[in-house]
Amino acid sequence: MTAVPAHRGRRRGAWLRRNLHAWAFLAAGVACFALFSWYPLVRGIVLSFQQVNFVTDAVWVGWDNFRALFDDPLFFTAWANTLEFTGLALLFGYAVPFVVAVVINEFRHLKGFFRIAVYTPVMLPPIVSVLLWQYFYDPGNGLFNSILTGLGLPASDWTQSPKMAMISLVLVSTWANMGGATIMYLAGLATIPSELYEAAELDGASVRQRVRHVVLPQMRFILLVLLLLQIVATMQVFIEPYQLTGTTNPDTITVLVLVYRYAFTVNNDFGLAAAMSVLLFVVLGAFSAAYLRLTRDKD
Repeated sequence: MTAVPAHRGRRRGAWLRRNLHAWAFLAAGVACFALFSWYPLVRGIVLSFQQVNFVTDAVWVGWDNFRALFDDPLFFTAWANTLEFTGLALLFGYAVPFVVAVVINEFRHLKGFFRIAVYTPVMLPPIVSVLLWQYFYDPGNGLFNSILTGLGLPASDWTQSPKMAMISLVLVSTWANMGGATIMYLAGLATIPSELYEAAELDGASVRQRVRHVVLPQMRFILLVLLLLQIVATMQVFIEPYQLTGTTNPDTITVLVLVYRYAFTVNNDFGLAAAMSVLLFVVLGAFSAAYLRLTRDKD
C-alpha cells in the first residue's frame, strides 16, 4: 500500500477543518428535509397501498384504494370544484396583484405605506382571515348583507348559494394572499431599467402602452414562475372551503377537503386519504414538469 505523503495529509486535514462548519450546517439541513419532507412523502406513498385506520394493523391492499377513489362520485366532483377554484383564483389572484403592483409603482409618494397596506393580510394567520370573512358573509348580521340591505338590495346567501359559494371562497383567498404576489411584482418592477420608462415617456406612451411594451416583456420570467406557483397553491386549497362551507357541500368540496373526509370523518381510512394525496402529487408534479418544459423550450 502506497503511503500518503505527509504534506498531502496536512492539506487534507486543513481542508476538513476549514469546511467542518459548512458540512455540519449541510448535515443539519439534510436531516431536517429527510425527517420532515422526504420521510412523510415516502410514508404517504406506502400508506396509499394499505388500509390503515390506526386501530387495527395495516393491511396491504395494493391498488384497491385507487380503484375505490374512481368509484366514489365525490372524487370527480372534488376535482371539478378544485379546477373551478383554480381558474377563478387565476382570474382574480393572479391578475389583480399585478395591476395593484403596477398602480403602486406609478406613485411617486407613499409607496412604502401602500406596500405595507397590501401586505398586511398576509401576516394574519390563514384561519384568522377566513374567520373574519366568515363574519362578513354571515347571512344574518354580516357586514356584506348589512350593506346590501342598507342600499335597498336583497341579501345574499354568499357561501351557501350554489352560484356564489365558489366566488366567495376565491375572494377570501385573493384578499388573504395577494400581498405576497404584489410584493414580488413590485420587486420585479424595480429591476426594470429606468431608461426604458424614460424612452417610452419621451415617445408619448401611455401607462397601458408602457405596461404592454416595457413591463410585460421585462417581467416575463417572473410572471411565468408566479403563474406556476399560483396554480400549484390553489390546487391545494383547504382552509377556505373547510371553514366557510364545511366538508359536505358538494358545490365547494375540493381535493384536500375530500382527503380530510376520507381520513377523519366518513371512512376513517388513512390509506384512502393517502391515495388521494398521491394522485394530487402526481398531477401537480406532471403539470409542473410539462409547464417548465414548455416555457423553457419557448425561451
